[in-house]
Amino acid sequence: MTDRAKRRMFCKLLLAAAAGLAPLPAMAAGLANYNERRVVMYATSWCPYCQQARNYFRQRGIPYVEHDIEKDAAARRDYKAFGGRGVPVIFVDKRRMNGFSASGFENIYR
Repeated sequence: MTDRAKRRMFCKLLLAAAAGLAPLPAMAAGLANYNERRVVMYATSWCPYCQQARNYFRQRGIPYVEHDIEKDAAARRDYKAFGGRGVPVIFVDKRRMNGFSASGFENIYR
């Protein structure tokens, strides 16, 4: 399985977990060897807290995937599906953070 396919599966599992749905066994089995800690941020280009998060991740070398909910229709649908309110919404694996603060992020990233 390619890394891209694994990332897609991970996002689907993340959304299912955030919505309180049980992940499909086939999807979970496909991720058995995928041990990376994943940081996913739903954001906008103009949000100052989103920019703080970007700077924090960049300065610390934390890899992350960003979805702009204003420019990407699929990201907007996902954001609505997990009940997003406000930006940024940051997921670290299955843990969720609304807004951004360095101390709050460190608590869910550990």
